[in-house]
Amino acid sequence: MSEHKYNPDKGYIALLGWSLNAIEAADKFDRRYVVVAPDWAEAYCKEHDIPYVPWNFERLNDRSVEIAQTLKDMGVDVAIPLFEETVEWAGAINSVLMDKPRLFGQAMLLRDKALMKRRAQLGGIRVGIFEEAHDKGDVIRFLKRVNQTLLKLDGDPNDPIHLKAFDKAGCLGHRVIRTPDEVDTIPEEEFPVLMESHLDGWEFAVEAWIHNGKIAFLNISEYVTLGYSVFVPATPDLEKYRDQIRGEIEKLIKTFDIDFGFIHPEYFVTSDSTMYFGEVAYRPPGFKVFELLERAYGFNAYQGMILTFDPKTTAEEVKNFFPKEVVDAKGYAGCFGVYPRRRVVSKLEIPEETENHEYFESHELTPPLEETVTKRTAFGTHWGLIYFFGDDPYVMRDLLKHQEELDFYV
Repeated sequence: MSEHKYNPDKGYIALLGWSLNAIEAADKFDRRYVVVAPDWAEAYCKEHDIPYVPWNFERLNDRSVEIAQTLKDMGVDVAIPLFEETVEWAGAINSVLMDKPRLFGQAMLLRDKALMKRRAQLGGIRVGIFEEAHDKGDVIRFLKRVNQTLLKLDGDPNDPIHLKAFDKAGCLGHRVIRTPDEVDTIPEEEFPVLMESHLDGWEFAVEAWIHNGKIAFLNISEYVTLGYSVFVPATPDLEKYRDQIRGEIEKLIKTFDIDFGFIHPEYFVTSDSTMYFGEVAYRPPGFKVFELLERAYGFNAYQGMILTFDPKTTAEEVKNFFPKEVVDAKGYAGCFGVYPRRRVVSKLEIPEETENHEYFESHELTPPLEETVTKRTAFGTHWGLIYFFGDDPYVMRDLLKHQEELDFYV
């Protein structure tokens, strides 16, 4: 890793979790940093001179305070969560490092989807109907009740409900249930879960960097198909809601008492322009959105995160770091997550029309390791991403949508 001098007036940062892109960003930045990751990362860190502290992120327990004490003794100022699983650890550690006990409670709110929705509701933020389910019976009752509320008649198709794990990242463990029969397919070990009514509307995500309780930079990510594709910045059709979205994020900051750092909330906007809150994460988004932002704007989103987390960052520094939203973008960057469409595949074959498209940039797909494609339960994990970049958001949107019809594994 590089041998540059860190600025002694700036904070000392701990990155929680393993992300090479985050480490590289920290290494090229002017802050001292240390990576807190499981034992398996040790050899790599030694080999590449990466400052490292071993820690296995199991459930928070009596020993949890050890890592906070270790980092405190090293002189670390702040811990930054890189993954959903390290969010409450960051809260626990930062409550010790900064001597602000409420940061731990706040992290718990940002991890538990049911608590999060309740807190949002108390703050006057619109959410759909939601409840916790402890068993299959709860799910069937909720499905019936939601559809009764919607005044469905016998024979009308049910409105679906969504089931989500309490504390997993976005799509993991997400199921859509339409009939009582589908409830039987849920394994017992997935309970308890959060149940939500279905919101009809356009779903999108926001990435917001926050410094001193104010928004430093706000990006709107446009999903073409949830779980498949996303691009930044958004089309003018979605960007026209920017002022309204900004107002919603300010409400969120106030409701969740967020002073610093980075949030990644999801919203729905309905046909009458009403905004509904979906959920919020206190960590980088999936689908390489940070990398897409760097491609579109030229700034490093991980460094932006370090900046907004560091208690020693000045307002001046923040102002100089972030570009102007939308107008400073050099183009539109998007990516598509590939899922094999066939049950049996033997090789990777990028369609010519994809590879020859002027917006195509690169892909990180690998040849299949096994021939039978495991059936996707819920929203599954894609097999790799394809990256595109161009200057027309509508061409980008249609191109990403079209990829769903193509076979990449044959």
